Amino acid sequence: MVEVLAGFTAATRDWFAAAFAAPTEAQAGAWRAIGAGRNALVVAPTGSGKTLAAFLWSLDRLAREPAPADARHRCRVIYVSPLKALAVDVERNLRAPLAGIRQAAARLGTPPPDITVGMRTGDTPADERRAFARTPPDILITTPESLFLLLTSAARESLRGVETVIVDEVHAVAATKRGAHLALSLERLDELVPRPAQRIGLSATVRPVDETARFLGGARPVEVVAPRTAKTIEVSVEVPVEDMTRLDEVEQPGDPDGPRRASIWPAVEERVFDLIAGHRSTIVFTNSRRGAERLCARLNELAAERAAGGPAPDGAGPDPDGGAGRAAGPAR
Repeated sequence: MVEVLAGFTAATRDWFAAAFAAPTEAQAGAWRAIGAGRNALVVAPTGSGKTLAAFLWSLDRLAREPAPADARHRCRVIYVSPLKALAVDVERNLRAPLAGIRQAAARLGTPPPDITVGMRTGDTPADERRAFARTPPDILITTPESLFLLLTSAARESLRGVETVIVDEVHAVAATKRGAHLALSLERLDELVPRPAQRIGLSATVRPVDETARFLGGARPVEVVAPRTAKTIEVSVEVPVEDMTRLDEVEQPGDPDGPRRASIWPAVEERVFDLIAGHRSTIVFTNSRRGAERLCARLNELAAERAAGGPAPDGAGPDPDGGAGRAAGPAR
């Protein structure tokens, strides 16, 4: 699959080869479709590099082609995220490939690309909104609602140079009112630009794929890139205490008046912390937002305790025998 990198500039190829062993199947399929100028829906599991598959081609194209003479038409790529938080993460993650490509260009003795990235959401300050109309960025990261507002205001003139639209998490909006709203905005954008913008959709899980592709492309065809992946699932059931029927016993058998294990949660928190520390990425599911916030706070406390090498505050750490620690608060 290395041959798909032949379509990139030398600086982009060098950065990618230094950062990754090889393109994933999702990336290779996406680059073939995008490079041919087709609309594409990339469906692949989380961790398969879908976002980079969409952005790297756009970054390379921006680096290869000169900026428009009219600075107001500099914006050529729009990334639409249904979540503001996700948009912030993408904006942050774009910095790494941008910096890497610039460094690679410097090593090769070629001019480093001058690519700017901006974000437009409901939280964008007024001064940044005004600046967008004068000097828009090469890449605009926004939400469906903010894109609608841009297209229905005087700022739409800054979108006349758009060539590519990347829609992330397509499955989150395709069957909703927000999706219908976004579909209308995409059609409005096509009426604004000289030629219809290339649409690239990204999704980890979506069914049915054909319906989602039709949503993304409207009246235009969309190539579906959905490489088959083998699902490897390892399931284990863990109990963080030796005996769940003895939670209310004293921690020290010889001290009947000593503290009791009032809750299993201190032991659960210790085990979750150990699992997080032993892995690069961890997803922890809780029953509620309140539970997630309390667990996050406790994990931060545990991290500070481990870093300091001291005992847990209020005796909330694990007991010497490996059982549950004292409850730092009421049973949860």
